[in-house]
Amino acid sequence: MIKKPIIINLSTGLEARPVAQLVQVASQFNSEIHVEIGKKKVNAKSIMGMMTLGLDTGEEITLYVNGEDEEAAMDSIEKYLSNQ
Repeated sequence: MIKKPIIINLSTGLEARPVAQLVQVASQFNSEIHVEIGKKKVNAKSIMGMMTLGLDTGEEITLYVNGEDEEAAMDSIEKYLSNQ
């Protein structure tokens, strides 16, 4: 399992469209992927779960990835959230 803090650097934060794109990125991988902020931890492959977080630009999340392709998943999601 990999655990990493990531700062959201998307100009719009995680509104509906960016959340949908994040879920698409996460869904490409077999690993279990969770996003945590504060006391909330949700499945990154769940649009409804991700929408409940209401994340904004500059907020720090903790990303948890566990599985056979965890490193590739972590890299892809970090690149997306960092707007690289």
